[in-house]
Amino acid sequence: MNLSDSRTAGQPAFPLARLSAAEAVFNAIRVDIESGLVPVGSKLSSEATLAQQYGVSRSVIREALRSCTALGLTVTKTGKGTFVVANKVANDLTLGQYSARDLTEARPHIEIPAAGLAAERRTEDELDTLRQIMAAMATETDPESWVALDSTFHAAIARASGNKVFESVVADIRDALAHQSETLNMVADRQHASDIEHQLILAAIEAGSAEDARTAMASHLEAVGHALDSILSK
Repeated sequence: MNLSDSRTAGQPAFPLARLSAAEAVFNAIRVDIESGLVPVGSKLSSEATLAQQYGVSRSVIREALRSCTALGLTVTKTGKGTFVVANKVANDLTLGQYSARDLTEARPHIEIPAAGLAAERRTEDELDTLRQIMAAMATETDPESWVALDSTFHAAIARASGNKVFESVVADIRDALAHQSETLNMVADRQHASDIEHQLILAAIEAGSAEDARTAMASHLEAVGHALDSILSK
């Protein structure tokens, strides 16, 4: 029995591990929508009902539903519930007030030079902060907490650049970055790869190499872009 079958039956076939719970629930809901089992125009069960059906917490359900919304499959209306609006992935992802295309086009112009400046200008306190964030990410098993650390890492690099414009812009897009990271982890399994890429960025900033920091950030953003393309081309 797969997760979709178990949801229909009202009980999960097995308890879901916390690390993969949101991904498993998301995949099950996505399959149901794209197959037509849950048709366009229908309303999904409440968070509480879905949580009981899958045997997971409501926060796991919210994570899964956010990714369904990011892919353009559902829309959540406050006080009314979540509704199916499409049975295939949209041409772009909705990430809070910005789209994935917005971020993909803008981030290289902001975060690559910011990383280079951070390598040249970071203080010891700022470097310690980046190390602490990376250490926390390496051991974090809660997907939602990891995503928060991810956006914090990028914001900390912008702050370490010493450029108030870069710092302000990254702070402004921070929520969108978190939504993007959450969706990529769930759909494209990006978390482990991101950890490695972040380590390379941090190593370059630690070494004080602006060129290496820019190259490492560019590689990271390129990998994120490829992952987004793979989602949108399915």
